[in-house]
Amino acid sequence: MSDPGPAPDRDPAAPDERSGPPARRPRPSARRAAALVAAVAVVVSGGAWALGSFGGNGRSDAKGTAAKGPTPVEVSPASCGKGWSGAPAGPQVFALSNTSTTAAEVDLTDPSTGAVYGEIEGLAPGTTREMRVVLGGGSYAFKCLPDDADAVTGPTVKIAGAPTGGGPAAVPLTQHDLIPVALAYQRWITTKTAELADRTDELKRAVDDGDLDGARAAWLPAHLVYERMGAAYDAFGDAGTAIDGAGPAPADAGSAKDFAGFHRVEYGLWHGESAASLRGPADRLAQAVHALRDSWPQQRLDPAQLGLRAHEIMEVTAQSELTGRTDYGSGTSLATARANLDGTRELLTLLRPLLTTRYPDLPRLDSRLDRTQRTLDGFGSDGTWTPLDRLGHQDRQRLNSDIGQTLELLAPVATICDARRTA
Repeated sequence: MSDPGPAPDRDPAAPDERSGPPARRPRPSARRAAALVAAVAVVVSGGAWALGSFGGNGRSDAKGTAAKGPTPVEVSPASCGKGWSGAPAGPQVFALSNTSTTAAEVDLTDPSTGAVYGEIEGLAPGTTREMRVVLGGGSYAFKCLPDDADAVTGPTVKIAGAPTGGGPAAVPLTQHDLIPVALAYQRWITTKTAELADRTDELKRAVDDGDLDGARAAWLPAHLVYERMGAAYDAFGDAGTAIDGAGPAPADAGSAKDFAGFHRVEYGLWHGESAASLRGPADRLAQAVHALRDSWPQQRLDPAQLGLRAHEIMEVTAQSELTGRTDYGSGTSLATARANLDGTRELLTLLRPLLTTRYPDLPRLDSRLDRTQRTLDGFGSDGTWTPLDRLGHQDRQRLNSDIGQTLELLAPVATICDARRTA
């Protein structure tokens, strides 16, 4: 699949004038979105996806398999996996037909470890969809998971040959596995909401005192605290919208109505507004932040969303901060990008025990995150950051490349951490 990040020859600082900055509200379905963004996923007809892909270029290896046609496989509680008895190692195409009266999910697994090589969701009764995978030598079995019924594992099929050369697979994570991560992250967010309230109060006091230089100095530290909490945005509700929701395009901010939050205060501070005119926006911002802090203990994070959020934080960074769509005058888009990277790393720290045995490229991801952090740190010193539009061509290209490759390596995290049913 193509790189989900900005293309190396695209100028990330060129504003997109078609619309204002996107709302920082995550997508509604982790399961669907993870299948779309995951670089390791192969999307095929009917919505199936597999963790593997066809060889190096996806063409020559697939021809032989396509020539002989897909292998028909039955999906039902009584005959799960019937129709497949074996094959040579390499690319496989299965035509999975639900012969039951209930919709089902079907996984191709290693029966000894439970690792999943391919998956189809929502296979309706009487329908057929294809699953494409690459298998090395080993043992495999289809697992059928009918809606509202227990899982059924079909017969084990052995493929001769070396286990190398097959596509990637991962032992599935369940909601139960992810609950401790969600609770730990929720506790971390609790500390951040308190810090956010303190920092925002400093900003408000400076505005109330008419100290615009002090307010400009206080704005960025407060805003960056909020930016580091990106994986929890969907649980912030109305308070989140009031703090940092979608706003107008920066060029239209001066005439916008109902423009609020950090970016409303930013616009005024860097466009010559008086302290008197900013007291209302600063007060409303502080009220929203305190409302978030006070209501947060009653909120509950969805554990199934956490892996997707790790990818999505940086995806939104590429779409917003690296295009200038969220810069209302302070010139601190790269500071925001750096805070977003912090937010992603915090989440990965909590997910690491689950990823260590499931994601072989985790060391590469760590290395890329380190490199991206060094790149971003090179644009800031002592609280002063290079504005996006002042980056040189080579710096911009390097930043594009680092963020794009970070996104590519984060995409499997979204897929691996997509909570799955196993029984």
